[in-house]
Amino acid sequence: MTTHDVVGGNRHIVLFVFVVVSALVWWRPLITNLELAMTSDAHTHIILIPPLSISLIYLKRKELGAVSKYGGWSGLVFLAAALLLRLFTISSRGDLSSGNQLSLNVFAFVIWCLGAVLLCCGLRALQTILFPLCLLFLFVPPPEQLLAATIGFLQHSSAWASSMLFRLAKVPVVRDGIILSIPGLDIEVAQECSSIRSSMMLMITTLVVAYLSLNSWWRRCLLIAAAVPLSVAKNAVRIFTIAELGTRVDPGYLDGRLHHNGGVVFLSLAIIAVLAIVWLLRKNELKRTIATPQEMGTD
Repeated sequence: MTTHDVVGGNRHIVLFVFVVVSALVWWRPLITNLELAMTSDAHTHIILIPPLSISLIYLKRKELGAVSKYGGWSGLVFLAAALLLRLFTISSRGDLSSGNQLSLNVFAFVIWCLGAVLLCCGLRALQTILFPLCLLFLFVPPPEQLLAATIGFLQHSSAWASSMLFRLAKVPVVRDGIILSIPGLDIEVAQECSSIRSSMMLMITTLVVAYLSLNSWWRRCLLIAAAVPLSVAKNAVRIFTIAELGTRVDPGYLDGRLHHNGGVVFLSLAIIAVLAIVWLLRKNELKRTIATPQEMGTD
């Protein structure tokens, strides 16, 4: 056994100790967070984040092992900040709503995880697995104000996009905020119709696909940005489809399985659109990669 193996083994033991300590310190908020994910549509995605992050870190295990070394005092700064934030949430329990308190607690836990990796594995290791670690911020339940603003945006933008689809289909439509009126039917784009759950699933899928499939940062950003209009378009197509089927085919569609459980169908359409955009960006990226050596050869 080499000295590097001994040091590396000790480093992993220290990291394991930090994981155990974090589980003890943040036990109650973590359990509450998982319970919230099991009961709230707006937080379902939280369940997926830890295994997804761990899986992406596992893919980088060889690179991680090659660059890992103790990170020194910089990691302690993150750990101290996480503990101070945890103490702040405990001392401010009466001043914070339960939702915002949970958000701050889980945010502190993620900061602790970043600090533990930085302390035990170093800056280069942190950079190697930066995306999987930053993905853990989606494990944090969004603050109540941010969640309300996101749902409101999806409601109004989905109502607007749906009205555009009705107009394209030559269906008379009047929109008043989040309420649409077409012949024989008034539609309110309620919070449930904002499809926050499937929109979050689409965003997470897009983030991971961008990370795994594309190399240039601007192509990744372009793909991730496309997830927002795709989420709105997905909701609009769902509203338009159910309304048209309900008014032209069978009123049962207005409260049927497609209405309550059809989100996965329209989510699948949006994911197909994401994959199509990835294909176009990859094609452009490969052309650039091939063209660059050829241009250098002609100089």
